[in-house]
Amino acid sequence: MAQGLKELVGRVLLDPEFLAEFQRAPEPVLAQYELNDDERAKVRQALARLASTPSHERRHAFRNALIRRVAT
Repeated sequence: MAQGLKELVGRVLLDPEFLAEFQRAPEPVLAQYELNDDERAKVRQALARLASTPSHERRHAFRNALIRRVAT
């Protein structure tokens, strides 16, 4: 996993308020991280899936979705 993506996932796991803000306004948050176009697309896909995930599971669901996407 690329460094920018690792940093983003790490912050999501540690800071539930950051994840909530990220869900509300993803573009300003994405601009803070060095991600390539493919990584940005994968992050957006992972965020889209969180809408149907219970709030207490979102941080880990986001991480798991990205790990699966990046690993394939």
